[in-house]
Amino acid sequence: MPFTARDLESIRQDVAAFAAERDWDQFHSVRNLLLAVVSEIGEAAEIVRWSGDRDPAVPPDQQQAWAHELADVFILLIRLADRSGVDLSAAFAEKLAIARQKYPVERFRGSSRKYDQQI
Repeated sequence: MPFTARDLESIRQDVAAFAAERDWDQFHSVRNLLLAVVSEIGEAAEIVRWSGDRDPAVPPDQQQAWAHELADVFILLIRLADRSGVDLSAAFAEKLAIARQKYPVERFRGSSRKYDQQI
């Protein structure tokens, strides 16, 4: 399912406003937010833990729970970046450019090896 045209900055503003309205900035230290991200990833992992390698790994009756856990991770990641002064859009663009250099299509198409592993 494609993302909408809504930009990351408007999402960041909504998440920041949500926290500010509830006076949660006092609880949103970088440490606490990072631990919350890890916790939410753990909750997402619970959904697919015993599914093995089958496809799809998310049981049909767990699709909504899965979507909500991913949204929780996304919200907290946006908040973590904001509170730690990271421009997530810029960091994304920079990291993708680095990954493209490390993993050129000609050498890595269809391969799961790491960039520093020789053929």
